[in-house]
Amino acid sequence: MEEIEISSWATLDTLKKAADVVETVGDLHSDQEMYVFCVLDEDYFELGYSAVGPNYLRHYADEDEFAEAIEKRREGFDGSFVDDEDYDDLEDEDFDFDDESDDL
Repeated sequence: MEEIEISSWATLDTLKKAADVVETVGDLHSDQEMYVFCVLDEDYFELGYSAVGPNYLRHYADEDEFAEAIEKRREGFDGSFVDDEDYDDLEDEDFDFDDESDDL
């Protein structure tokens, strides 16, 4: 694997548009990080977008190394998502957002 730092999301977006996207992991809005795995010709890339840190482009030597990187990235995000059942439980709680306090 080779990695270079990319200063602009526009550069990553240009590469993403030219390539075939295989998978996207994460979300810039909720996770502040997003990883796009894509193939361009016979090259395997990971485009790392970050709202808080450096952006990067990783080039993988072959399909096996690429698939392993996707799996590791998925594992890193498994615990970070809110389970749908947890969200449904929160909806059932008795929150009264219309009750405005006179103390404001």
